[in-house]
Amino acid sequence: MNQTNIVEESEQNVVKEERVEKHIHTHVTIVRTIYIQYIKLTTRNSFINSHYQSNHYEKKMGSLRAILSNPDDLYPLLKLKMAVRHADKQIPPEPQWGFCYTMLHKVSRSFALVIQQLDTDLRDAVCIFYLVLRALDTVEDDTSIATEVKVPILMAFHQHVYDREWHFSCGTKDYKVLMDEYHHVSTAFLELGRSYQEAIEEITMRMGAGMAKFICKEVETVGDYDEYCHYVAGLVGLGLSKLFHASGKEDLASDALSNSMGLFLQKTNIIRDYLEDINEIPKSRMFWPRQIWSKYVNRLEDLKDEENSVKAVQCLNDMVTNALTHAEDCLTYMAALRDPAIFRFCVIPQIMAIGTLALCYNNIQVFRGVVKMRRGLTARVIHGTKTMSDVYGAFYDFSRMLKSKVDDNDPNARKTKDQLEAILKTCRESGTLNERSKPKYNSTSIIVIFIVLTVLLACLSSTRPI
Repeated sequence: MNQTNIVEESEQNVVKEERVEKHIHTHVTIVRTIYIQYIKLTTRNSFINSHYQSNHYEKKMGSLRAILSNPDDLYPLLKLKMAVRHADKQIPPEPQWGFCYTMLHKVSRSFALVIQQLDTDLRDAVCIFYLVLRALDTVEDDTSIATEVKVPILMAFHQHVYDREWHFSCGTKDYKVLMDEYHHVSTAFLELGRSYQEAIEEITMRMGAGMAKFICKEVETVGDYDEYCHYVAGLVGLGLSKLFHASGKEDLASDALSNSMGLFLQKTNIIRDYLEDINEIPKSRMFWPRQIWSKYVNRLEDLKDEENSVKAVQCLNDMVTNALTHAEDCLTYMAALRDPAIFRFCVIPQIMAIGTLALCYNNIQVFRGVVKMRRGLTARVIHGTKTMSDVYGAFYDFSRMLKSKVDDNDPNARKTKDQLEAILKTCRESGTLNERSKPKYNSTSIIVIFIVLTVLLACLSSTRPI
C-alpha cells in the first residue's frame, strides 16, 4: 500500500468517525431517557434498589457510550461473548480434564479462548503445558515462601508432574486451588503422548532452574533481563515450538526465533505490570533492569512518585524500545507457520503485545494504574486476525501509532524511531498491507439494531412485576 493510499484511507476514516460521532449523542440521549424511565418503574421508592439501579445504570451507559464511540467493536464483542460461552461448554467430562480446562478458564480467560483454536491432542498438551508452568510460576511469585523452601521446589518441579499425589499449598484464590489440586494436572499429563511429555518435562526443568537462579540474583544488566525473560517466557516459546513439531503440523522453529516470541510477550507484561509488581506484598517484585532505570532514578520504586513523572516516562520509553527489538523475529516466526489453528493461536497474543506497547509508550498512567487495550479492540483482534496480511497490518498500524507518540526530546527518540522504522519496513516489504481481511458486516446497521433491542428490553423489563 503506497503512502497516498494510506493518507486517503486515513482521511476516509476521520470522516467516518466524525459521521458516527454526530449520531452518538442522539443515540445516547434516547437510550438514557428510556433507561431512566425503566429505573423509575422498577425502583418503587426503595433506597437500596435505587442505589443499585443507579450504579447499574451508570455501568450500562458507560458500556453503551464505549460501543457507540467505537461501533466496529460491537459485532466482534458479540462474537467474543459467544466464543466464551462455547469454550465454557467444551469442558471435558473426565474429572482430571474437567479440572484442567475449568482451571485454565479461571487463571487465563484469554488463553483459554485462543487454545480452542487447536486440534484436540495438541490442545490437551498445550493446556497441561500452560498449567504446569502456571503452577511453577505460582511458586516463584509467592513472596511469602522462604528462599530455602522455594528454591528446592523450583529445582525439582519437573519431577512432580509424574507424581499423582504431589501438591503444595501456596498462592491465592484460583492459583491456590490449582496448587492444592495439582494431582489432577499430573493425572492428565500422564495421559499425553510421550513426545509431548518429554517436551513439557524438559522445559519445566530448565525454567525451574532459571527461576531458582534469579531468586538469589537481582536483574542488574540488560543481559540479566534477557536471561530472566528467557527462563520465564523464552522457554515457553521453545516448548510450544516443540509441541507444534511433535504434533506433526509444523517444522521445528529455531530456538532464537522461539525465544523472541516469548521475550516480546514477557517484556510487554513486565512493562505494563510495573505498579502491580512494585506494590506486591509482603515484598516488591522488581524485574526492570537496573542498567536502564538507574539512568533516571535512584530506586526503581521512585518511578511511581509524582515528582519523577518526566524521568519515569523516559525510563518507560527506554523499556518499550528494548522490547521492540524482538518484533522482527516474531514476524519471521509467525510468517513461517503453516497450520491455520496454530497460526491464530500464536499471532493473537503477539498483536495484543504490540498494541499494549503502543498504549504504554509515553504514558504516565503505567505508574498510576492499569493500562490495557479496551475490550472491544481485543475482540476485533481475535475476530479479525485470519492471515499473515492481518498480522503485518496490525503491526504496521500499532507501530505507526507508537511512532506518532515519540517526542524528539526523549533521550531514546532516535533509537525508538529506528526500531519502529525497521518494523514498518518489514511490514511494507511483505507486500500484503492491502490484502487485510475486511469485516463482513455493517457497523451502522448493527448499532441501530443494538439500540432498538436496548429500547425493547427496557420497555419489556418495565412491565415485569417486582
